[in-house]
Amino acid sequence: MRASRTVLLSAVAAAAVTACATSPLGRSQLKLVSDDELAQLGVTSFQQTSKETPVSSDGRTTAYVNCVARAITDEIGGVWEVRVFESKDVNAFALPGGKIGVYTGLLAVTKTQDQLAAVIGHEVAHVIAGHSNERVSQQQVTDLGLGLANVIVGGGAGGGALMSALGVGAQYGVLLPFSRTHESEADLLGLDYMAKAGFDPSQAAELWRNMARVGGEKPPEFASSHPSDETRIRQIEARLPQDLPVYQQARASGKKPNCR
Repeated sequence: MRASRTVLLSAVAAAAVTACATSPLGRSQLKLVSDDELAQLGVTSFQQTSKETPVSSDGRTTAYVNCVARAITDEIGGVWEVRVFESKDVNAFALPGGKIGVYTGLLAVTKTQDQLAAVIGHEVAHVIAGHSNERVSQQQVTDLGLGLANVIVGGGAGGGALMSALGVGAQYGVLLPFSRTHESEADLLGLDYMAKAGFDPSQAAELWRNMARVGGEKPPEFASSHPSDETRIRQIEARLPQDLPVYQQARASGKKPNCR
Protein backbone atom coordinates (compact mmCIF):
# COMPACT_ATOMS: atom_id res chain seq x y z
CA MET A 1 0.00 0.00 0.00
CA ARG A 2 2.83 2.40 0.87
CA ALA A 3 4.35 2.02 -2.60
CA SER A 4 0.98 2.68 -4.24
CA ARG A 5 0.53 5.80 -2.11
CA THR A 6 3.97 7.04 -3.09
CA VAL A 7 3.31 6.56 -6.81
CA LEU A 8 -0.06 8.29 -6.69
CA LEU A 9 1.23 11.14 -4.52
CA SER A 10 4.07 11.69 -6.98
CA ALA A 11 1.63 11.73 -9.91
CA VAL A 12 -0.68 14.24 -8.21
CA ALA A 13 2.28 16.44 -7.24
CA ALA A 14 3.70 16.33 -10.77
CA ALA A 15 0.34 17.33 -12.22
CA ALA A 16 0.07 20.21 -9.78
CA VAL A 17 3.43 21.77 -10.65
CA THR A 18 3.62 21.20 -14.42
CA ALA A 19 1.81 22.56 -17.43
CA CYS A 20 0.72 25.81 -15.76
CA ALA A 21 -0.70 28.41 -18.12
CA THR A 22 -2.65 31.66 -18.08
CA SER A 23 -5.99 32.32 -19.76
CA PRO A 24 -6.56 35.38 -21.99
CA LEU A 25 -8.23 37.06 -19.00
CA GLY A 26 -5.29 36.37 -16.69
CA ARG A 27 -6.63 33.32 -14.82
CA SER A 28 -4.21 30.53 -13.88
CA GLN A 29 -4.81 27.29 -15.77
CA LEU A 30 -3.68 23.68 -15.65
CA LYS A 31 -3.05 22.14 -19.08
CA LEU A 32 -1.70 18.61 -19.29
CA VAL A 33 -2.70 17.70 -22.86
CA SER A 34 -0.89 18.79 -26.04
CA ASP A 35 -2.64 21.02 -28.56
CA ASP A 36 -2.13 18.37 -31.26
CA GLU A 37 -3.91 15.73 -29.18
CA LEU A 38 -6.83 18.06 -28.51
CA ALA A 39 -7.06 19.06 -32.17
CA GLN A 40 -7.29 15.42 -33.18
CA LEU A 41 -9.98 14.80 -30.57
CA GLY A 42 -11.87 17.82 -31.88
CA VAL A 43 -11.71 16.64 -35.48
CA THR A 44 -12.84 13.14 -34.51
CA SER A 45 -15.75 14.50 -32.47
CA PHE A 46 -16.80 16.79 -35.33
CA GLN A 47 -16.79 13.91 -37.77
CA GLN A 48 -18.86 11.81 -35.38
CA THR A 49 -21.41 14.61 -34.94
CA SER A 50 -21.65 14.95 -38.73
CA LYS A 51 -22.47 11.25 -38.98
CA GLU A 52 -25.09 11.32 -36.24
CA THR A 53 -26.81 14.64 -37.03
CA PRO A 54 -27.96 15.68 -40.52
CA VAL A 55 -26.05 18.58 -42.04
CA SER A 56 -28.38 21.31 -43.31
CA SER A 57 -28.94 21.45 -47.06
CA ASP A 58 -30.43 24.96 -46.83
CA GLY A 59 -27.95 27.12 -48.71
CA ARG A 60 -29.27 30.44 -47.41
CA THR A 61 -29.11 29.34 -43.77
CA THR A 62 -25.63 27.91 -44.24
CA ALA A 63 -24.43 31.10 -45.93
CA TYR A 64 -25.88 33.22 -43.11
CA VAL A 65 -24.18 31.22 -40.36
CA ASN A 66 -20.90 31.14 -42.28
CA CYS A 67 -21.05 34.92 -42.76
CA VAL A 68 -21.35 35.52 -39.01
CA ALA A 69 -18.74 32.91 -38.13
CA ARG A 70 -16.28 34.22 -40.69
CA ALA A 71 -16.52 37.77 -39.32
CA ILE A 72 -15.70 36.45 -35.83
CA THR A 73 -12.90 34.09 -36.86
CA ASP A 74 -11.27 36.75 -39.04
CA GLU A 75 -10.55 38.58 -35.78
CA ILE A 76 -8.80 35.63 -34.13
CA GLY A 77 -7.12 33.99 -37.11
CA GLY A 78 -6.76 30.37 -38.04
CA VAL A 79 -8.67 28.09 -40.39
CA TRP A 80 -12.18 27.18 -39.27
CA GLU A 81 -14.75 24.82 -40.77
CA VAL A 82 -18.40 25.66 -40.11
CA ARG A 83 -21.36 23.29 -40.42
CA VAL A 84 -25.04 23.85 -39.75
CA PHE A 85 -26.84 20.83 -38.29
CA GLU A 86 -30.55 20.14 -38.67
CA SER A 87 -31.71 19.81 -35.09
CA LYS A 88 -34.23 21.45 -32.76
CA ASP A 89 -31.52 21.73 -30.11
CA VAL A 90 -30.85 25.33 -29.12
CA ASN A 91 -27.10 24.90 -29.21
CA ALA A 92 -23.78 25.49 -30.94
CA PHE A 93 -20.20 24.41 -30.30
CA ALA A 94 -16.60 25.00 -31.32
CA LEU A 95 -13.88 22.38 -31.05
CA PRO A 96 -10.09 22.33 -31.03
CA GLY A 97 -8.90 21.72 -34.56
CA GLY A 98 -10.90 24.65 -35.96
CA LYS A 99 -14.43 23.22 -36.05
CA ILE A 100 -17.69 25.12 -35.48
CA GLY A 101 -21.16 23.59 -35.37
CA VAL A 102 -24.47 25.47 -35.19
CA TYR A 103 -27.85 23.75 -34.72
CA THR A 104 -30.81 25.16 -36.61
CA GLY A 105 -32.81 25.26 -33.36
CA LEU A 106 -30.52 28.05 -32.18
CA LEU A 107 -31.57 30.28 -35.06
CA ALA A 108 -35.09 30.52 -33.66
CA VAL A 109 -33.70 32.10 -30.50
CA THR A 110 -30.94 34.28 -31.94
CA LYS A 111 -33.13 36.98 -33.43
CA THR A 112 -30.35 39.03 -35.06
CA GLN A 113 -26.94 38.49 -36.59
CA ASP A 114 -25.47 40.15 -33.48
CA GLN A 115 -27.09 37.59 -31.18
CA LEU A 116 -25.79 34.72 -33.31
CA ALA A 117 -22.36 36.38 -33.20
CA ALA A 118 -22.56 36.38 -29.40
CA VAL A 119 -23.06 32.60 -29.41
CA ILE A 120 -20.34 31.88 -31.97
CA GLY A 121 -17.95 34.26 -30.24
CA HIS A 122 -18.63 32.47 -26.95
CA GLU A 123 -18.03 29.02 -28.42
CA VAL A 124 -14.85 30.03 -30.22
CA ALA A 125 -13.62 31.63 -26.99
CA HIS A 126 -13.74 28.23 -25.30
CA VAL A 127 -11.21 26.98 -27.87
CA ILE A 128 -8.96 30.06 -27.80
CA ALA A 129 -8.86 30.04 -23.99
CA GLY A 130 -7.99 26.32 -23.84
CA HIS A 131 -11.01 25.34 -21.76
CA SER A 132 -11.18 21.84 -23.26
CA ASN A 133 -7.60 21.24 -22.16
CA GLU A 134 -8.43 22.47 -18.66
CA ARG A 135 -11.47 20.24 -18.34
CA VAL A 136 -9.58 17.15 -19.47
CA SER A 137 -6.66 18.04 -17.19
CA GLN A 138 -8.93 18.68 -14.20
CA GLN A 139 -10.60 15.32 -14.71
CA GLN A 140 -7.21 13.60 -14.87
CA VAL A 141 -6.06 15.22 -11.62
CA THR A 142 -9.40 14.50 -9.93
CA ASP A 143 -9.16 10.83 -10.94
CA LEU A 144 -5.63 10.69 -9.53
CA GLY A 145 -6.79 12.27 -6.28
CA LEU A 146 -9.70 9.88 -5.87
CA GLY A 147 -7.39 6.96 -6.64
CA LEU A 148 -5.07 8.13 -3.88
CA ALA A 149 -7.97 8.45 -1.45
CA ASN A 150 -9.10 4.93 -2.30
CA VAL A 151 -5.61 3.59 -1.56
CA ILE A 152 -5.54 5.45 1.77
CA VAL A 153 -9.03 4.25 2.75
CA GLY A 154 -7.99 0.75 1.75
CA GLY A 155 -11.51 -0.62 1.39
CA GLY A 156 -12.04 -0.71 5.16
CA ALA A 157 -15.31 -0.19 7.02
CA GLY A 158 -17.06 2.91 5.71
CA GLY A 159 -14.62 3.18 2.80
CA GLY A 160 -17.29 2.86 0.13
CA ALA A 161 -19.41 5.62 1.66
CA LEU A 162 -16.37 7.88 1.96
CA MET A 163 -15.40 7.36 -1.68
CA SER A 164 -18.96 8.12 -2.73
CA ALA A 165 -18.90 11.35 -0.73
CA LEU A 166 -15.52 12.29 -2.19
CA GLY A 167 -16.84 11.72 -5.70
CA VAL A 168 -19.81 14.02 -5.08
CA GLY A 169 -17.49 16.58 -3.50
CA ALA A 170 -15.19 16.54 -6.51
CA GLN A 171 -18.12 16.99 -8.91
CA TYR A 172 -19.77 19.90 -7.10
CA GLY A 173 -16.68 21.41 -5.50
CA VAL A 174 -14.20 21.32 -8.39
CA LEU A 175 -15.42 20.24 -11.81
CA LEU A 176 -18.71 22.14 -12.07
CA PRO A 177 -17.43 25.41 -10.56
CA PHE A 178 -14.51 25.37 -12.95
CA SER A 179 -16.97 24.80 -15.77
CA ARG A 180 -19.02 27.82 -14.67
CA THR A 181 -15.78 29.82 -14.65
CA HIS A 182 -15.14 28.72 -18.23
CA GLU A 183 -18.63 29.75 -19.30
CA SER A 184 -18.33 33.21 -17.76
CA GLU A 185 -14.88 33.67 -19.28
CA ALA A 186 -16.15 32.61 -22.70
CA ASP A 187 -19.05 35.06 -22.41
CA LEU A 188 -16.65 37.96 -21.83
CA LEU A 189 -14.09 36.92 -24.44
CA GLY A 190 -16.88 36.33 -26.95
CA LEU A 191 -18.11 39.84 -26.25
CA ASP A 192 -14.64 41.16 -27.09
CA TYR A 193 -14.51 39.18 -30.34
CA MET A 194 -17.93 40.25 -31.57
CA ALA A 195 -17.23 43.91 -30.79
CA LYS A 196 -13.96 43.79 -32.73
CA ALA A 197 -15.82 42.22 -35.67
CA GLY A 198 -18.40 45.03 -35.73
CA PHE A 199 -21.31 43.23 -34.04
CA ASP A 200 -23.27 45.08 -31.34
CA PRO A 201 -22.11 43.61 -27.98
CA SER A 202 -25.24 44.84 -26.19
CA GLN A 203 -27.15 42.18 -28.12
CA ALA A 204 -25.38 39.49 -26.07
CA ALA A 205 -27.48 40.47 -23.05
CA GLU A 206 -30.62 40.38 -25.23
CA LEU A 207 -29.66 36.89 -26.34
CA TRP A 208 -29.69 35.63 -22.76
CA ARG A 209 -33.01 37.33 -22.12
CA ASN A 210 -34.31 35.35 -25.10
CA MET A 211 -32.81 32.19 -23.61
CA ALA A 212 -34.51 32.89 -20.29
CA ARG A 213 -37.87 33.28 -22.06
CA VAL A 214 -37.40 29.90 -23.76
CA GLY A 215 -37.74 28.50 -20.25
CA GLY A 216 -37.48 24.86 -19.31
CA GLU A 217 -36.56 23.37 -15.98
CA LYS A 218 -33.02 24.31 -14.96
CA PRO A 219 -30.92 23.06 -12.04
CA PRO A 220 -29.86 25.48 -9.29
CA GLU A 221 -26.74 27.41 -10.28
CA PHE A 222 -24.46 25.60 -7.78
CA ALA A 223 -25.33 22.28 -9.48
CA SER A 224 -25.09 23.52 -13.04
CA SER A 225 -22.18 23.68 -15.45
CA HIS A 226 -23.49 27.07 -16.62
CA PRO A 227 -24.14 30.32 -14.76
CA SER A 228 -27.77 31.34 -14.44
CA ASP A 229 -29.22 33.55 -17.17
CA GLU A 230 -29.40 36.41 -14.67
CA THR A 231 -25.72 36.03 -13.74
CA ARG A 232 -24.67 35.99 -17.38
CA ILE A 233 -26.67 39.12 -18.19
CA ARG A 234 -25.21 40.96 -15.20
CA GLN A 235 -21.62 40.00 -16.11
CA ILE A 236 -22.10 40.95 -19.76
CA GLU A 237 -23.64 44.33 -18.94
CA ALA A 238 -20.77 45.06 -16.56
CA ARG A 239 -18.31 44.57 -19.44
CA LEU A 240 -20.23 46.63 -22.01
CA PRO A 241 -18.54 49.95 -21.10
CA GLN A 242 -15.26 48.32 -22.19
CA ASP A 243 -16.57 46.75 -25.41
CA LEU A 244 -18.98 49.36 -26.76
CA PRO A 245 -16.11 51.75 -27.70
CA VAL A 246 -14.38 48.80 -29.42
CA TYR A 247 -17.57 48.14 -31.39
CA GLN A 248 -17.91 51.80 -32.35
CA GLN A 249 -14.29 51.93 -33.50
CA ALA A 250 -14.74 48.75 -35.54
CA ARG A 251 -17.79 50.20 -37.27
CA ALA A 252 -15.97 53.46 -37.94
CA SER A 253 -13.14 51.50 -39.57
CA GLY A 254 -15.57 49.85 -41.99
CA LYS A 255 -16.35 46.57 -40.19
CA LYS A 256 -20.08 46.40 -40.80
CA PRO A 257 -21.20 42.76 -41.11
CA ASN A 258 -24.33 42.36 -43.22
CA CYS A 259 -25.25 38.71 -42.73
CA ARG A 260 -28.81 37.82 -43.75
